[in-house]
Amino acid sequence: MKKMKVSAFSLIVAGSMVLAACGEDNTTTNPENGGGETAGLEANIVTIATGGASGPYNIIGSTLAETYSSQYGVNSRTQTTGASVENVNLIKEDKIEMAFTMSDVVSQAVEGTEGFTEPTDKISQIAALYPNYVQIVTTADSGIETFEDLRGKRIAVGDQNSGVEVNARTLLEGYGITYDDIQVDYLGYAEAADGLRAGQIDAAFLTSGLPNASLLELSETLDIRMVSIAPEDVERVAEDQSYFIALEIPADTYGNEEPVPTAAIMNALVVHSDMSEDDVYELTKTFFENLDTLENSHQAAADITLEAAQEGLVAPLHPGAQRYYDEQ
Repeated sequence: MKKMKVSAFSLIVAGSMVLAACGEDNTTTNPENGGGETAGLEANIVTIATGGASGPYNIIGSTLAETYSSQYGVNSRTQTTGASVENVNLIKEDKIEMAFTMSDVVSQAVEGTEGFTEPTDKISQIAALYPNYVQIVTTADSGIETFEDLRGKRIAVGDQNSGVEVNARTLLEGYGITYDDIQVDYLGYAEAADGLRAGQIDAAFLTSGLPNASLLELSETLDIRMVSIAPEDVERVAEDQSYFIALEIPADTYGNEEPVPTAAIMNALVVHSDMSEDDVYELTKTFFENLDTLENSHQAAADITLEAAQEGLVAPLHPGAQRYYDEQ
């Protein structure tokens, strides 16, 4: 797994304080509620693992962390990471409280399959979020027109062991293409866009909510082409990997005249199972009460709804989240 770039001091603090509950009264005053009291949290720290700095995970997560800090008076912040796989491992290592991840990675971690050697019971889910669209981008003059044309090309597949890389590898294998058949570059969103712009790679997987900021910026300066995945091919892959669904990237998302058929994977908001029921209840409640704020930070959050939050869960629902849903 990709090494985390954190200081020794940060590791000591995180290791000693994460999940720690103390006897302090964290009840705060909420000015948006007429100055009335807001229930506090037992935990003093709520670290949210996200992904790359330019991705929807980090943009939405940063707004959520600011909301938690303001409402509960706790130290809530985001931790930029290589995304899903690293986020799941951070929870398993008791280093964070909450994370945005792709459902495929959570499913593998809970079941102990693929890159996870044994099942884990440290991950609980708060909600199913919005779909992550598999966005395969190339340049208009690359000669790549179909998915099969990726064979033999230099491809950015996401950060190593990230959720992007996991589903890129799975989809490639669904077409009978292995890493031996392509030249692999492990690049995050921004690095992949830079690589395409510089002509250093032929195509890239950027799996995220819509729009991806790095891809949107690239489309404004470079003549790009989106590579489609036919719905019947998604259904074929989904026979073994049920978390894949067929969706379309809408027309005009990146200057594309027509919708682009592709595969998508639901995102998941997860927490450490050891967090108290009361804390997770409050965190879940605040999350859904501030969906408008989250949407203002990134439009991908517009697809998050209370009604669909329990559909397609891939990890056990945390009792605190369950209590919130039961009240609705």
